[in-house]
Amino acid sequence: MAPDAVNVTRTLAQFVVASRFEDMPDNVVHEAKRALLHWIGCAVGGSHEQSVASALAAVTQFSGPPQASVFGRSERLDVLHAAFVNGVSTDVLSFSDTHPETLIHPTGVIGPALAALAEHRSVSGKQLLHALILGFDVASRVSLAVYPWHYDRGWHITGTAGAFGAGAAAGKVLGLDAERIVWALGISATAAAGLRGMFGSMCKNFHSGRAAENGLLAAFLAQQGFDSVPDGIGGPRCFAHVLGESPDLEAAVRNLGESYEVTKNTYKAYPCGVVIHPVIDACVQIAETQGFDPESVTAVEIRGNPFLIELTGRKTPTKTLEGKLSVFHSAAAALIARRIGEQEFADAFIQRRDVTALRDKVTVQPDAQIREDEAHVALKLSDGRTLRQHVEHATGTAERPMTDREIETKFRGLCEPYLPASQITSLIDRCWNITDVPDAATFAQLSRVS
Repeated sequence: MAPDAVNVTRTLAQFVVASRFEDMPDNVVHEAKRALLHWIGCAVGGSHEQSVASALAAVTQFSGPPQASVFGRSERLDVLHAAFVNGVSTDVLSFSDTHPETLIHPTGVIGPALAALAEHRSVSGKQLLHALILGFDVASRVSLAVYPWHYDRGWHITGTAGAFGAGAAAGKVLGLDAERIVWALGISATAAAGLRGMFGSMCKNFHSGRAAENGLLAAFLAQQGFDSVPDGIGGPRCFAHVLGESPDLEAAVRNLGESYEVTKNTYKAYPCGVVIHPVIDACVQIAETQGFDPESVTAVEIRGNPFLIELTGRKTPTKTLEGKLSVFHSAAAALIARRIGEQEFADAFIQRRDVTALRDKVTVQPDAQIREDEAHVALKLSDGRTLRQHVEHATGTAERPMTDREIETKFRGLCEPYLPASQITSLIDRCWNITDVPDAATFAQLSRVS
């Protein structure tokens, strides 16, 4: 079949409608549980950042009835604004899960939409998990159709393609037929936006929030008969052709229903741009295993994928959101602190004299032969020694996946500043046993501060 003969939108819509939870393979269901638990942790963990406070201050004055929870906080908003704010919260720490083939962070968009919807109408845990699996598939498959040109051109793929996942997932929960899901995906397509040039500012967090809100609104509109074109994704002058160059429409539907994109999901070990992670791994390993004084370092030489410079090439960050997208700061911080967490991206740490001094000694050599999850790091010391470390696959990738226990540990660390221990334990237990949970609203309710 010629690519242009594929009606991507209708094919995906029919797949969503026909899908049955009973047909989901066990490994798909388990990975979706991991994604859900991980997402809730990210949303709670980011809930008190300035981006969230500013978003809340802006939308609260216009919010409708208090229908849905703001994770990690006591406020309640209408469903659409709750999806938006929780999407902002999810992204703000740069800790979201990642579909490695396209760099989209699907659950950070789909989760906020589904959680808000679950407080608005009766949804079982099994229904929510099923919708998450399907939304993840749709968002990732649309991304595959336009990647890499779409991303290289400057579109933030989480903000653009993420809305398709939220729209499909919400449409499944609402019980929309195929025609209405076609409309929901079409509305998501025409709402798609998000610019990578905004990285380093709060607008990056805005992308995830707006995509969650857009996808949920699209499903509500379609439910009420608000229509769209027959193929808003792959049609002429529609998403894939306007925001992509020579899109691979077949990639969006290849092996549909036979393989599920959520099984490729990866989880970040560090709260920063994912392409920096192999560099951090290498620096931490050097710092932990080979003795040296940071002041004796004369040069830090990094060889990595060209995306290192393109995505995280900020040489002189001064604040948290810039530091999280700076390979130069991350390398220096990891060598000095022998770890990377939120503390190493605090404004004060980024501006520390010893950190900036070592950062100035970092150089990056792009090498297209090196994968995005791989890095070579060499430290040159004043005594003539050179300390080297090669990381073939970063922690958290499919080749070095985080275990269930490691995801739980990350979850606890993100939630402990804001939620009581009993709520944290209940959330963990209910995520692993979600298929037996009769009311999915419990996840949002347990994620709130009383």
